[in-house]
Amino acid sequence: MQRPVLKAPTRTRRVAARLLTDQRVSGSLISVAGLIGSPVRNQAGAEVGTVDDVVVRWQGEPYPPMTGLLVKVGRRQLWVGAGQVETLGRREVELSSARLDLRDAQRRTGEVALNDDVIDHQMVDVDGVRVFRAADLYLSRLDGVVRLVGADIGFGTLLRRLGPNRWRGVPTPDRVIDWAAIQPFAKGDHAGEPVRLTRANEDLHRLRPGELADLLEDLGRPQREELLAALGTEEAADALEEMEVADLINLLRELPAEQTAKVVATMAPDEAAEALRELDPETRDELLEAMDPEVALELVGLLAYPEASAGGAMTTDVVALHRASTVAQARQHLLDMGPDGHELTALTVVDDDGSLVGDLGAMELFLADPDLAVGELVGDDPVCVSAQAPFADVVDALVEARSPSVVVVDESGRPLGRIVADDVVDALMPARGRVRFPRLLRD
Repeated sequence: MQRPVLKAPTRTRRVAARLLTDQRVSGSLISVAGLIGSPVRNQAGAEVGTVDDVVVRWQGEPYPPMTGLLVKVGRRQLWVGAGQVETLGRREVELSSARLDLRDAQRRTGEVALNDDVIDHQMVDVDGVRVFRAADLYLSRLDGVVRLVGADIGFGTLLRRLGPNRWRGVPTPDRVIDWAAIQPFAKGDHAGEPVRLTRANEDLHRLRPGELADLLEDLGRPQREELLAALGTEEAADALEEMEVADLINLLRELPAEQTAKVVATMAPDEAAEALRELDPETRDELLEAMDPEVALELVGLLAYPEASAGGAMTTDVVALHRASTVAQARQHLLDMGPDGHELTALTVVDDDGSLVGDLGAMELFLADPDLAVGELVGDDPVCVSAQAPFADVVDALVEARSPSVVVVDESGRPLGRIVADDVVDALMPARGRVRFPRLLRD
């Protein structure tokens, strides 16, 4: 029997599985903004204080549990643990005990005060791929535990929160984002120490580089640094390659030199060289010094070419195959390269002394007879330009040959790099920026 193919959940399926799609949850929301200033009563119904904030712990759970309340009693802020809360209503809180811990409240590791640390601060919606600020947050009781379940971004909610007290306790969830789809960011606690997240939203890693670039361009400086750290070096490098040049340069200037050098060194060589070229000499030298010497040497070589030349626009990510290599050997070579091999659209074919013989598209390679020599698959007139050629010659070569890329060669005809048509389009239309697919077409 044929085994069924298991597919990763699409964004549509992930959204449909969110907790707020359950009517039992969406119908029992408690507004955090509405709780602030609400009376806290003991068993006898006497008011002992007012809610100053709601504290949750986010350490690996998609819906952080409430660990307690910060209660204002006179001029002091006291701690009331979640176990002491008998009833958490929309307009008041009832305690199960008349006893209060008279020590001043202190923030514990991993705990976040929602009104102070989260409302009005930047976060990311990984389902909608957008940066937002929450006008309100919603709690709900799930299996006996009060949890943070959503963030409201509606303008009407903001008006409710800023309006009279009688309005604040009634949720108006017209535009609510499920908390499982949210990537929050750190905020310094009252002692100045950052409240660091121990878990990045796993759906961040499903976003495309262009989507991550959009987020990075919209976030503030601390949030950008934290998002990059959550992504990992390769994902961060892919995202940076998709950013607008001005935004990218600002980001590189903001990041610590060691982190910047690591990410830039992982970018495609042409993209890395373009970014470095825009930096001031002192910052550029600092980054190159912090890189692996071999990578730095390659980038220095690219920077030596004039920006408007073929050498200044090429990437050095080139795979050269000897003309006598078989198609089967060439395919295996690409497979051995892993993800880097999968991204190649063309390969160069060279003779015994390394001179360019021709250019071979990856699709042609995988459709050809495995026993053929790759030299038999290329023509006698490869599309190439010299490294010193002006950029206009690159455009002419691509247009004349109707080719998706052009090989850049040295004075002896040996391949140095490649320029793809996408980069030519970007260079010719700088005012439009990088072309990205509309979000409505993404899944």
